[in-house]
Amino acid sequence: MALLLKNRGALLILMLNLFLVFTGIGLIIPIMPKFMNELGIGGSLMGLLVATFSLTQFLFSPLAGRMADSFGRKRMIVIGMLVFAFSEALFGMASSPVLLFVSRMLGGISAAMIMPAVMAYAADITTNEQRAAGMGYINAAITTGFIIGPGIGGYIAEFGIRAPFYAAAVAGLIAAFVTLVVLRESLPSREEKFDAPSAAKPRESLLSQLARSYREPYFLSLIIVFVMSFGLANFETVFGLFVDHKFGFEPKDIAFIITFGSIAGAVVQLTAFSWILNRFGEKRVISVCLFFAGAFILMTLFVHKFWLIFAVTFIVFLAIDILRPAIGTQMSRLAEDQQGYVAGLNSAFTSLGNIAGPIVAGFLFDLNVNYPYALACAVLLLCFVFSLRVGKRKAVAAA
Repeated sequence: MALLLKNRGALLILMLNLFLVFTGIGLIIPIMPKFMNELGIGGSLMGLLVATFSLTQFLFSPLAGRMADSFGRKRMIVIGMLVFAFSEALFGMASSPVLLFVSRMLGGISAAMIMPAVMAYAADITTNEQRAAGMGYINAAITTGFIIGPGIGGYIAEFGIRAPFYAAAVAGLIAAFVTLVVLRESLPSREEKFDAPSAAKPRESLLSQLARSYREPYFLSLIIVFVMSFGLANFETVFGLFVDHKFGFEPKDIAFIITFGSIAGAVVQLTAFSWILNRFGEKRVISVCLFFAGAFILMTLFVHKFWLIFAVTFIVFLAIDILRPAIGTQMSRLAEDQQGYVAGLNSAFTSLGNIAGPIVAGFLFDLNVNYPYALACAVLLLCFVFSLRVGKRKAVAAA
C-alpha cells in the first residue's frame, strides 16, 4: 500500500510538471499574432519558427531518450524544465529573428528532454496493469494544461504583450524546483525490461526505420498519419494569424475559441470516446473525423460573423480531438508485438508532418490569407480518401 501511495505521489509530481509546462506553452498561443505584428514578422517566418521547434525535438529525441536511460529520469526532467524556462524568457526578451530561432530551438530540445523522461518514469513506477491508467493521467495533465493555458494567456496579455512569455518561464522554474525537491529518481527493475526483440528494433537509426517502413503492412496507415499531421499543423499554425488578419480578433477572442474547443474535446475524450470507438470502430471514426475536419476548415473561408466562426472552428477542434486518439488506437492495434517500433514510426511520421505543415502554411499565408486553409482542406480530404482505401484493403484481407 505504501508503494502504491508513493507511486501516486510521483505521478502527481509528473502531472504537475507537465501541467505547468503545457500551461506555459498554451499561454502564448492567443497573443502570437500581436507579438508577430509588433516585431514585423510575417507568416513565413512564423511557420519556420514552429517548424524549428518540431525539427529540433524530432532530431534530439533519440539522444534524449538514451540520456534518460543513462543519467536518470529526474535529472533530465529538471534540466529540461530549466531549458524550457530559459527559452520562454528569451522569446519574451527577443527583438530579432535570430534570438527567436535560438529560443525555439531550445524549446524543442527541452520538449525532447522532458517527454521521454516523463514517459519512462511513469513506466518505471507502474505495473503492466497500472500502465494504461498512468499514461492516461499523464495525457490528462497535458490536455488540461493546453485547455487552461490559452485562456490565462489571453488575460495576462492585458499586462503587456510579452507578459505571457515571462509567465511561462516562471511556470517552468516552478516545475523544475518542485521536481528537484520532491521527486525521487526511479530505478527500472530488470523484470520490466521484457520483450527484448521488440526493444531491439528502435536501436536502428531513424533513417533506416523510415526507409524500410514502406514494406510494412501498416505503411498506408503511416502515410495517413503524415498527411493528417501535415494538414492539421497547416491549420493550427496560422489559426491565430488567420482570425487576427481577417476578422481583427483580439487575444481574448482567440483564447475563448481555443479554450472552449479544448474543453469540449476533453469532455468527449473522457466520457464518450470509448463508446464512439467501440460502437463505430477506428476506421469509420477516423474517416468521418477527417471528412468533417476538412469540410469545416473549408467553411471558415466563407463565414464572417463571430459566432459562425466560433461554431465552425469548434467542430474542427472537436474532430481533431477525436481523430488523434483514434489514430493512436488504430496504430497500437496494428502493431501487435511491435508496439515500441510502431510507436516510434508513428511519432516520426507525425513529427515530419508537424515540420512540413507550418513551413508551407506560413509561406502560403504571406501569399494569401486563405491559401493555408484551402490547402489544409484539400490535404485532409485527400487523407479521408486514403482512409477509405485502407478500410477496403483490410476488408478484402479479412475476407
